[in-house]
Amino acid sequence: MQRFYISILCLFFVCSTACQKQQSSDRPNILFILADDLGYTDLSCMGSTFYETPNIDRIANEGTNFTNGYAASRVCSPSRASIMSGKFPARHDITVHIGSPSGEDWRKRNRFTKLLPAEYQHNLPKVYITMPEALKQAGYKTFFTGKWHLGDKGSWPENHGFDINVGGWSSGGPRGGYFSPYENPKLENRKDGENLSHRLAKETVNFIQENNPQNTGKPFFAYLSFYAVHSPIQTTEEKWRKYRDKAEQQGVAQSAYKMGKFLPIRQTQDNPVYAGLVEQMDEAVGHVLSALDELGLEKNTIVVFTSDNGGVAAGDNFSTSNKPLRAGKGYQFEGGIREPYFIKIPGLSKRGEKIDYPVSGTDFYPTLLELAGAQQLPQEHNDGINLVPLFKGKVLAERALIWHFPHYGNQGGEPSSIIRRGNWKLIHYYEDGRNELYNLSKDLSETTDLTETHPDKVQELNKELFDYLTEVGAKFPIPDPEYSETQAIEFLHKMEYDKMPALEKQRMKMLSNEFDPNSNWWGSKATVD
Repeated sequence: MQRFYISILCLFFVCSTACQKQQSSDRPNILFILADDLGYTDLSCMGSTFYETPNIDRIANEGTNFTNGYAASRVCSPSRASIMSGKFPARHDITVHIGSPSGEDWRKRNRFTKLLPAEYQHNLPKVYITMPEALKQAGYKTFFTGKWHLGDKGSWPENHGFDINVGGWSSGGPRGGYFSPYENPKLENRKDGENLSHRLAKETVNFIQENNPQNTGKPFFAYLSFYAVHSPIQTTEEKWRKYRDKAEQQGVAQSAYKMGKFLPIRQTQDNPVYAGLVEQMDEAVGHVLSALDELGLEKNTIVVFTSDNGGVAAGDNFSTSNKPLRAGKGYQFEGGIREPYFIKIPGLSKRGEKIDYPVSGTDFYPTLLELAGAQQLPQEHNDGINLVPLFKGKVLAERALIWHFPHYGNQGGEPSSIIRRGNWKLIHYYEDGRNELYNLSKDLSETTDLTETHPDKVQELNKELFDYLTEVGAKFPIPDPEYSETQAIEFLHKMEYDKMPALEKQRMKMLSNEFDPNSNWWGSKATVD
């Protein structure tokens, strides 16, 4: 009799374990793909006629495209912290890219500005329960590869909920460039000339293969965070040639730059090196999507694709244009914050659906928790909302999106805060306290300031913006007592009459048949298959 009871208990245990494994494996896997500095119109599916991105386009075409999708900041670290925390930058206090000088240290940049930028948090606070931590608690195996840039050692991916970290550390750019050998303590060099984007895709595929839920019974959260298309821009001679010829076929404009307030801003998409860099990232995305197909996981894997801020139209490598959006990375205009924002949910997304409801990087956290069947954590993702009702055809209440950037960007943006509610967007500038008001449904390019004709709307939005900033204890820039108008004018003169002509000359050199960056094309010719 005792043996009978033991047999019954063993059978119960086996059945219970099998049921738990089946229940766990039925939960969706999550592949989150984050590009760095990719602009709103840097994809074929978003209107580019120059760049070619069939694999990323596939995600948009098979899933949902949020046409009013936004990064939570105009630069990388704040935006990335908002994805991890579900909080707007004013709340988590990483308000500029980590490493940017603040206070009096800003003077060392010789930008001769009226204000000294605010101080800010330099590490993602450990007191937060991050999105990967929440998913890990819900039973997910978590993986990170690529760019992190949310703090020094002790505040790397493995310290914030990722079981595995390959390549994520303090640096905000690809040290060593896009071809091995890399200068990355978290990414082993394997073969000289290996492409970085392709390597990160291979690491992601290896993780998925080794942690296939069909075998482990445990769903995965894989976060593929490309260093591309951040500077330095590099590609192979073959891809450069392809896009140089394409630019010539489309007709090369005589000039490509217009002067912004502080720096020249690129107006054309015809950079063949940048185009090759974009295509290499797209190839890497295709490699991962194909692996999901081959493993039979595409029907139970949510795929997210977005970028951390706008394309670099000024500063860094002056690489791209975000037109019809105004300006780009680092700026308070739509070109700095509006992003490709795609979510593919098997069984829920309508193929090729477009949703116009304004959404933010903060919304991924609660949305993915809902889709994972995990408990919502409103005390954590304070500024994000669950977007799942939108996929079901329901209507969500209008809410405000808020951006806070009390800094000068490397790209020429101004210290300012933004609020968008409905189609209205208000920008408050800290140099002189002025406001600008735009109706984005009628003026996507932000050409017509409506503050004079809609003073009530200005007052309403300004109050809501500063009520929020006061509530979260936001920090603000202060006047620089050493500001020199003479030095500022001299700087602007150099930018317009020295820098801009130099950029035009560099552009034409890159488009010439004789362009040769170095003997081995940044090491890409070192690859031995």
